[in-house]
Parts: sequence; structure tokens; C-alpha cells
Amino acid sequence: MDRDDRDDPFRNFFDEIERMMGDVSGRRGDPSGFASETHVDVYDEGAQVRVVADLPGVEKDGIELKCDGELLTISAVSDRREYDERIRLPARVDEHSASASFNNGVLEVTLDRLEDSAAIDVE
Repeated sequence: MDRDDRDDPFRNFFDEIERMMGDVSGRRGDPSGFASETHVDVYDEGAQVRVVADLPGVEKDGIELKCDGELLTISAVSDRREYDERIRLPARVDEHSASASFNNGVLEVTLDRLEDSAAIDVE
């Protein structure tokens, strides 16, 4: 038996909930079904900071990285979606020391950590 949606008093209610959840999760209008946030892990390894990001479907040539010493920006494009993530790093880093690798959709960026502020002796 086919269901007649005109008889469903909750249809508009549930449609509105779906729309709101899509707004909150970033999935609205995203055909891949993934949330707009990229899965990113940040590791503070003492002398270095390492960032690992999942970028499924992206080609190496489609990745652009920028760092100002405190913030790492990952921009990437695939056939299905665009990534634009800004990651606040747990420590100040030397952006000129950055090295990056990309393998099987996983980006890994390593940056040398700058030493904390130095104490100043008062004479």
C-alpha cells in the first residue's frame, strides 16, 4: 500500500528538523554526505607539531597549505567537495620549517615548534 504524504501531519515538522540539523552539521547541500569539517588531528610532540588531516578524493596537486606560525590553513578541492580548514596550532611554530606529505588521502604536516618566550633578567 502506497503512503500518501498529504496525510502525514508531521512531515513539515520533520523536514524542518532535517534542515536545521543540516545547517548545524554543515551537510546541507553537500552530496558526499560528509560534514563540512575535515577530520584533523593535531599532535604536540615537544620539539615539533604534527597535523594529520583526512582529505578523501583529493589529488596532491589540489592541496594548498599556508601557515603564519599560529594558524595552519588547509585548502583542497576534489570532484565532490571543497575543503577549507583553519587549524589553530597548540604552540607557535616556525612556518619555514614545514614539511608535508600526502598519501592515500591523508595529509601530514610537520612544523618545528618555536621555543617559549624567554625570561628577561632585570639588572
